[in-house]
Amino acid sequence: MMRKKRKRGAPLGPCSSHGPRPAKAPAPPPSPEPTRPAWTGMGLRAAPSCAAAAEVEQRRRPGLCPPPLELLLLLLLSLGLLHAGDCQQPTQCRIQKCTTDFVSLTSHLNSAIDGFDSEFCKALRAYAGCTQRTSKACRGNLVYHSAVLGISDLMSQRNCSKDGPTSSTNPEVTHDPCNYHSHAGVREHRRGDQNPPSYLFCGLFGDPHLRTFKDHFQTCKVEGAWPLIDNNYLSVQVTNVPVVPGSSATATNKITIIFKAHHECTDQKVYQAVTDDLPAAFVDGTTSGGDGDAKSLRIVERESGHYVEMHARYIGTTVFVRQVGRYLTLAIRMPEDLAMSYEESQDLQLCMNGCPVSERIDDGQGRVSAILGHSLPRTSLVQAWPGYTLETANTQCHEKMPVKDIYFQSCVFDLLTTGDANFTAAAHSALEDVEALHPRKERWHIFPSSGNGTPRGGSNLSVSLGLTCLILIVFL
Repeated sequence: MMRKKRKRGAPLGPCSSHGPRPAKAPAPPPSPEPTRPAWTGMGLRAAPSCAAAAEVEQRRRPGLCPPPLELLLLLLLSLGLLHAGDCQQPTQCRIQKCTTDFVSLTSHLNSAIDGFDSEFCKALRAYAGCTQRTSKACRGNLVYHSAVLGISDLMSQRNCSKDGPTSSTNPEVTHDPCNYHSHAGVREHRRGDQNPPSYLFCGLFGDPHLRTFKDHFQTCKVEGAWPLIDNNYLSVQVTNVPVVPGSSATATNKITIIFKAHHECTDQKVYQAVTDDLPAAFVDGTTSGGDGDAKSLRIVERESGHYVEMHARYIGTTVFVRQVGRYLTLAIRMPEDLAMSYEESQDLQLCMNGCPVSERIDDGQGRVSAILGHSLPRTSLVQAWPGYTLETANTQCHEKMPVKDIYFQSCVFDLLTTGDANFTAAAHSALEDVEALHPRKERWHIFPSSGNGTPRGGSNLSVSLGLTCLILIVFL
C-alpha cells in the first residue's frame, strides 16, 4: 500500500522546522520523585542535575517544546536557583587562607607603637581583597560572611580608607631595614616568640619632675646640663635653670636631641629647643632623615612654637617636646633593647638610673608630698609664694587633674614653690603624654606608697604636712 505524500510547504510538528517529528511512544507512568532536603551542606541547594531537571520539566509539560539549554541556564541563574556546585566542579572557598594571612600580617603589631594604624589598615585592605577574590566560592559560608562583617567593622573603627596600599602576605618581601617594627616583628616571628617588643617611657616636666624608664618618680634639682639618655642610637641632654631666686627649684629651658647615624636609614640629625624657640626642623634646616617617601626620621609640628613630635621609625622611637609657659617638657618612648644598648661609660643617664641621691629633693620614693615625721611648721610658711595657699593650689590642680596621683601632687608642689600657674598646664600635658606614649595603661598613674611599696591613701592632713616640709627644704 502506497503512503500518501505530504504536500510541499505543509507545517512540520510543533517543535521542529527541519523535518518530521517522530511519533511519540506513550510515556510510562512517572515514578514518584524521592524526597530530598531543600538545603544540604553550607548554602548549596539540593536540586536534581541539570539534565534530570529538564527531563522532569518536559514530562510535566508535554505540550511544550523544551527551551534551548543556554536559555534555561540563563533563566535559572537570573532566579538565583543555580549554584556553582550543582552542575560543575565547585571552586574551593579560601576564607581560611585569607584569615591565616591576616593573622600573620598583624600578629607582630603593637597598638602602642608608631605606625600601627597604617600597617593595620594595610593588612585589613589585603584581607578585604582576599575575601572579594573568593566571594563567589564562599556564598552561603557563614565564616566568610562573618569575616566580611568583621573587616567592615574594623575598618570603621580604625578609620581605614578602602583605597590605599595593602600588605604583602610574604613577610620577607615587606621587610624594611629602616622600620624597627617591621624587622623586629619578623625577628620575633622567626624565633617563634609571639610577644611584641617591649617599650620604655621617660618623661621630664615642671620643677623638674622625672619619670624614669623603670617608672620611678623623682623630683630633682639637677641645675645645669644633664644627660637624660645616652645610648648607641640616641642622646638627649637637658639644661635646667633656677626658677625662683633663693630656691633650689629648677626647670628646663634647653633640650638637645641627637639621632645618631644609622646605616642607610639616616645621617646624624641634631635637634635643639630653647625657651621661646621650639623649631619644627633640625639644626641643619631639614625636617626629616632618610631616603624615599616613607622617611625613617621626621619632625611633625603639632602646635606652632609650643609642641613638636619626632618619629624615628628606624629605631621605633617617639619624642614629644613642648613649651608650657617659660619652660620645656619632654616625653619619650623607646624599645627596651635599644635603650639598654650603651657602654659602662654612658651610665649617667637620668632616664635609666634616675637623679643622683644628692640631687633629689623628694623622700627617695618619688613622693614629693610625703616627707613625714617632722613637726608641723608655722602656718604662715604654708603659703610659700604670694597668691597661693595649699588649699588654692589643691583646687587649681584638681580642676585639671581629678585623679590625685603623683602628677597632681607635683602640680601642687610647683604652684607653692614658684607661684607660676603655667606649671599646672605642664603637669597636665605631662600626664597626657604618658597616656599617649606609655605602653602599659595600668601604670599611667603613680600613687604615693608607704615604705613597703603598698598603695597609700593618706589623709589630706598628711599630704599637707609633707608638702609644707618639702617646701621648707627647697627654700633652705
